[in-house]
Amino acid sequence: MPNTVIIGAQWGDEGKGKVIDILAERTDYIVRYQGGNNAGHTVVIGPDKFVLHLIPSGILHKGKKCVIGNGVVVDPRALLDEIEMLGSKGIEVDGRLFLSETAHVIFPYHKVLDELKEQKKKKIGTTKKGIGPCYADKVARLGIRVVDLLDKDILREKLENNLEDKNAILTKIYNADAFDIEKLYREYLDYGEKMRKYVCDTTVLLHDALKRKKSLLFEGAQGTLLDVDHGTYPFVTSSNATSGGAATGTGVGPNRIDKVIGVVKAYTTRVGEGPFPTEFSDDLMDTIRHKGGEFGATTGRPRRCGWFDSVVVRHSVKINGLDELVVTKLDVLDDLDSIKVCTAYRYNGRIYKDFPADVKVLNGCEPVYEQLPGWKADTTCITSYMKLPKNAKRYLKRMQKILGTKIVLISVGSERRQTFSSE
Repeated sequence: MPNTVIIGAQWGDEGKGKVIDILAERTDYIVRYQGGNNAGHTVVIGPDKFVLHLIPSGILHKGKKCVIGNGVVVDPRALLDEIEMLGSKGIEVDGRLFLSETAHVIFPYHKVLDELKEQKKKKIGTTKKGIGPCYADKVARLGIRVVDLLDKDILREKLENNLEDKNAILTKIYNADAFDIEKLYREYLDYGEKMRKYVCDTTVLLHDALKRKKSLLFEGAQGTLLDVDHGTYPFVTSSNATSGGAATGTGVGPNRIDKVIGVVKAYTTRVGEGPFPTEFSDDLMDTIRHKGGEFGATTGRPRRCGWFDSVVVRHSVKINGLDELVVTKLDVLDDLDSIKVCTAYRYNGRIYKDFPADVKVLNGCEPVYEQLPGWKADTTCITSYMKLPKNAKRYLKRMQKILGTKIVLISVGSERRQTFSSE
């Protein structure tokens, strides 16, 4: 299989975990390259449901190697809990999981600051997992990396420097409690020892794999419209969720990437605050949310739902260089009489076919819709494109034409078997 990047082409939660799980069968290494445990990939295998926040979902395939790259921010407790959960289900990770020594580490003060800042300012809708403050420390060159947890002297020195600043902010600005250095030092030194067997130079590991002609599958978290550079800023995540992040987040050059696949839902969702031009009315929101199980895998928060927005996905096609698309949750639209597709935005008399950077435009625009007939039939048992209802095929063909990108896989349910080729 060619070296491939899997990208969420909307606001996240598109079903990337399932697609990665399917493609992992034909891949040697599955590599996570950004984000933290603020993301959740859900995979259903028979009666078992796996929700993975840090470890690539390829771990569910026997013998596959999984890598957490340098671009990821890691909460050690969350990672160890995930390893324990997999072990309890008979999935062994030792010798198969590799953690970058240069990945940055989330500390409790990051989580507290995340929550306090969210309370104090206009809400962004963060998961309060400490992701943003950890990335902020990384960029400010104050971060503590995984390799630092393996050296007691370096860890103490860096923790002292960090807590001097963080405790001052917590106590003087937020009137919150300070953190005790001895407690944190012992806790994270212990985490370091527990994670030691997984830690390595993952860039060297991946380049060695490439020399041996092994295939790599790069796994992004969140979605394109949550990318810190290309998303609906400031209502975004703190990392590059687009395909370019695969290179910076792993140390594998872009010339070693052969293909980029985007994953989209047959409609649109987003979690948290921020503009959402095609958002449903309350009645339809409730119907689609419950039929699609639209509740966050990480937070449990209900997702906002809306019609398929081709302006958003065309934006994703461009900036990710998408070669192919996967459409998930087609079945969620089974009961609708008619289905809308947003093809442009109208604002102050101007038509926007390209995605605007101005949040004011996004908040105030009127979607321009095409309306297509629904298919009013159960698609969850369908196993091939040819057996889809005529209007379902019409919807997919129209989507493909508007986006100018080939749809290669279609999903009509959460299980592995409910996915088929568009051929």
